[in-house]
Amino acid sequence: MREEVMETIEYKVQNRVARVTLNRPEVHNAFNEIMIRELTRAFDDISRRSDVRAVVLTGEGKSFCAGADLNWMRRIKDASYEENLGEALELSDMLYAIYSSPKPTVARVNGTAIGGGTGLVAVCDIAVACDTAKFSFSEVKMGLIPACISPYVVKKCGEGKCREFFLTGERLTAERALAAGLVNAVVAAEELDRVVGDYLAQLLTSGPEAVTMCKELLRTVPQMSYSDMKKYTAEVIARLRISDEGQEGMEAFFEKRKPRWTE
Repeated sequence: MREEVMETIEYKVQNRVARVTLNRPEVHNAFNEIMIRELTRAFDDISRRSDVRAVVLTGEGKSFCAGADLNWMRRIKDASYEENLGEALELSDMLYAIYSSPKPTVARVNGTAIGGGTGLVAVCDIAVACDTAKFSFSEVKMGLIPACISPYVVKKCGEGKCREFFLTGERLTAERALAAGLVNAVVAAEELDRVVGDYLAQLLTSGPEAVTMCKELLRTVPQMSYSDMKKYTAEVIARLRISDEGQEGMEAFFEKRKPRWTE
């Protein structure tokens, strides 16, 4: 797949950055089964592309993502357990495809993120929100829970905050989302692109293999025993030191020049 035309998202690559835009502004970019599958396909493609060094995920129009589409929810309300399980597994697979992407991901949160939309924020490595954005884990208001997104939100915000946010379903301001660790920066709407661009500039000057290995480190080390962690981390740094990228990075540092991957 090379930036094919899709029904619910826009996907393009320019200047080493993939931009994935949720493109259902008429329903505040709410996701349905089609968007879930298209996002999975896009991020699977991104993970294989050598010309992509970073990813921006954003929404078209006023909202980032309003969560699950109401028409889709009406259909799954009357579906069987097996059908509901299949839909939920597809959602989980999509979230993990973004979370585990070898490319660094930046959420450009241009507006409200509700329910599963907050999950899309949480699975990205870095999130920049406009100061008018609102967030909510509103599932409990419908007798449901934020199940598929919960592993990623708990990692970002911690159990204590999630106990409050998940159980109350309250609306959160961008500043509260920042204080909770859900987002990394809150800026005025007119500053959103500049700040996202600043993060991208930092990411593009980092070694691409090192960035990928950092993401793997963050995913795997917390699950390891101390003895396994010692061995794994020592092996990782030893491999990187003798790799082409590691050798180039250290030589560039000692020679006081920029490494080749920044060119």
